[in-house]
Amino acid sequence: MEIKVGITHVNREVAVESESTPEEIQAALTEAIASGGFLTLIDDKGRKVLIPAAGIAYVDLGAEHVRAVGFGAI
Repeated sequence: MEIKVGITHVNREVAVESESTPEEIQAALTEAIASGGFLTLIDDKGRKVLIPAAGIAYVDLGAEHVRAVGFGAI
């Protein structure tokens, strides 16, 4: 699933492709905001992205299955 996070005072959003479910992301966001800590996202390759909860403007949870672009066989 594609996750886009808008950060206050930053022109570009952070985009992460993750295998997490929308419910897991929502729970992590709720916990990060409540504790004043960091939202931790893990992408498909296992890399972690840490975003301070105080700076999050919005979170956009995209489609769970993104179509591949190209001419290859499916």
